[in-house]
Amino acid sequence: MFRRTVLAGTASLLAPGAASAQSASGDKVAGALPRLEEFARQAVDKKLVPGLAIAIVHRDAIVLLEGFGVRQAGRPEPVTVDTVFQLASVSKPLASTVVAALVSDGKVAWDSRIRDIDPGFVLQDELASAAVTVRDLFAHRSGLPGNIGNDIEALGFTQGEILQRLRLAKPAYPFRGGYAYSNFGLTEGAVAAARFSGGSWEEAAEDRLYRPLGMNSSSSRYRDFMARADRASLHVPVDRTWASFTRRNADAQSPAGGASSSARDLAQWLRLLLANGQHDGRQVIAREALEQAFLPAVVRSVDPTTGTPSFYGLGWNVDYREHGVEWSHAGAFSAGARTFVRLVPGEQLGIVVLSNAFPTGVPEAIAATFLDLVFAGRQTRDWVAYWNELFESGAKASMKGTFAYASPPAPAAPALPVSAYVGDYHNDYVGGAKIVDSGGSLFLLLGPAGKRFPLAHFNRDLFVYLPFVEAPALRVGVTFTIGPDGLAREVTIEDLNEEGLGRLARVGAT
Repeated sequence: MFRRTVLAGTASLLAPGAASAQSASGDKVAGALPRLEEFARQAVDKKLVPGLAIAIVHRDAIVLLEGFGVRQAGRPEPVTVDTVFQLASVSKPLASTVVAALVSDGKVAWDSRIRDIDPGFVLQDELASAAVTVRDLFAHRSGLPGNIGNDIEALGFTQGEILQRLRLAKPAYPFRGGYAYSNFGLTEGAVAAARFSGGSWEEAAEDRLYRPLGMNSSSSRYRDFMARADRASLHVPVDRTWASFTRRNADAQSPAGGASSSARDLAQWLRLLLANGQHDGRQVIAREALEQAFLPAVVRSVDPTTGTPSFYGLGWNVDYREHGVEWSHAGAFSAGARTFVRLVPGEQLGIVVLSNAFPTGVPEAIAATFLDLVFAGRQTRDWVAYWNELFESGAKASMKGTFAYASPPAPAAPALPVSAYVGDYHNDYVGGAKIVDSGGSLFLLLGPAGKRFPLAHFNRDLFVYLPFVEAPALRVGVTFTIGPDGLAREVTIEDLNEEGLGRLARVGAT
């Protein structure tokens, strides 16, 4: 099923490079930069993305800081090195850095138990509830299914309400026995860790990372992003043209997806990481606290061809490639953002690429092309085509379930009178839902604010609705179960039912 928040998922898996292992000398890096800039300009000129910003650090020097294209399609304002982008899941490695700073301060440990920090947090598995740590949640090995919380976030629930509902999810795998990328699992780990700082997560990020590094355009609050005059809009394709009409408030999962920043600010972050916690001669974060984030904590995937494993650390992908260990993370919002960071610490080399569009593989392609140019002296493959093909196949797979709703059967069985479906429905995960009649048409109301969706009849007691403004062709099933009295006894909302939590009973039904 299509995700309201697109995870790093497939896009976080780095393709094996073709370049042979060589040292990234200063001359090689300098020689690669003009060709990389031209590559980025061509990506914008070809309208592969509306805008881009790139920062590259080598041996503690910022060797490239540049913006390309426009902040919003159809408008002239250019992307600059200070343009603020929503980072989506690149927020996770930023959050890992913040927690490393708190660990460095002695206020929390990576192995602190969540039960000791946040006694109200509960998982369905008793062992996980008793033993889960900050490390487990940042490594996505708590047992939580990956999409839990994402599906109800857009309905308007608060962070606290979503975290409290995680207890309802059946484990996707035994505690510490697998990997499932969980936005709200990591969010709980970060928010719990910040409790020891005496403030909120957003304040901890400001106090322990953004302000010490002079990251003056960075924030973990959506309102701060919206207050920036120089900010990038989100874009999605409409009739093969980038269109900007979506917004994405990710405050509920702020540590996992709600940060915003600029290329200039993120260059300072890269310097800190590559210098093992030092910045401008100061040890901002203790090396031993920071390096924990880069130790493999769980196998996230295994290459089916070579058998090579890829790992996840604490908010970071960890891979062993021809140039040594690499750290990376991707970020995306289906509403129109795509970001990527990749570091080769043995070469003291890092790159971050920000874009204001989805779906696109351009950020990964720029990073891969840069390493090609440095280590091989040439581009070894068409990385844009490679990554875009991965995105397109992934998008088709996510849409597969909706193809059944492309057109109703002929003839379709008629629906019952609207009065058979109208009523209040409830479960503990989704909360209350209403089916209302307006002029003979049915509407579904969801979430605390009663977000309103029209229902289109499909076949007998099956209706469809369109939950994703960025994907207007994606239809989702809403199925009623009818009781012996001819009235609906429950409703199953398909996009909320991935973990079996989208079935709501009619209030008062017997």
